[in-house]
Amino acid sequence: MFEDDLLKKINEKMLSLSKSQKRLASFILEHYDEAAFMTASRLGEVAGVSESTVVRFASEMGFDGYPKMQTELESLIKTKLTAAQRMRVSAEQISKSNKDVLTNILEKDAERIKCTLSTLDKNSFEHCVEKILKARKVYIIGVRSANSLSSFLAFYLNLMINNVIYVNSSTATEIFEQIFRIEEDDVLIGISFPRYSRRTIKAMEYAFSKNATTIAITDSKYSPLVNFATNSLIARSDMVSFIDSLVAPLSVINALLVAISVAKKDDMIITLENLENIWSEYQVYNYRPIRNFF
Repeated sequence: MFEDDLLKKINEKMLSLSKSQKRLASFILEHYDEAAFMTASRLGEVAGVSESTVVRFASEMGFDGYPKMQTELESLIKTKLTAAQRMRVSAEQISKSNKDVLTNILEKDAERIKCTLSTLDKNSFEHCVEKILKARKVYIIGVRSANSLSSFLAFYLNLMINNVIYVNSSTATEIFEQIFRIEEDDVLIGISFPRYSRRTIKAMEYAFSKNATTIAITDSKYSPLVNFATNSLIARSDMVSFIDSLVAPLSVINALLVAISVAKKDDMIITLENLENIWSEYQVYNYRPIRNFF
């Protein structure tokens, strides 16, 4: 179920709901930003219905239990709320927590990495590694907050293979000017998280239409990038204030880079030895490495 479909379905079913379920439905439609973070009992209390009504309502909407509907509501607010609204919701969450901000955020980030590890398709991951290694060219795009991830990936991948194109432009037109030669033997890696960049989605759509391999690094199977992806790497990215938590996606990118470097181990050793000589000659780093370490 796509996030927009949930509100649409609630509206469509409104007339067939019981009186108490209608009361609950109206509350969710008007306050889904609050409902997403409430337990079934708390939601029932605030909406003026019983907890059992909340559970039955979730089932009526096609969910296998209230937690599944709550997850859908959480996804909904990530794509629907403005930055200011996200700030208010997260500030209220943190204020109600009995933990300090540092502990709160780091513990949640650790949970996101664990969740990503348990749900990420390892076969898809291996297929992505294989496609990147065999690609004629690898295009990488990620704009706005995802730009930090795309530039990180492009920087290190460029040390491993010599066919990386970092797509970095401020307008959709300039992006298409950089990828219009993409072909079937190429790979485009698109990185985006709620509220999802239209430029990244359009780039993925174009590459997909050209039969290129398209890899989406995003937060959900419902992400619009997935519609144009031959492979998807799903990494949890939840709302932290108006800031997106990109810890889990960065870990997935790290794993991708390490897997590629291991596959190209012999070439990488030669490349890095040559680079060390260049870095030393041009004093790139403040300290010289220890020679003959092994």
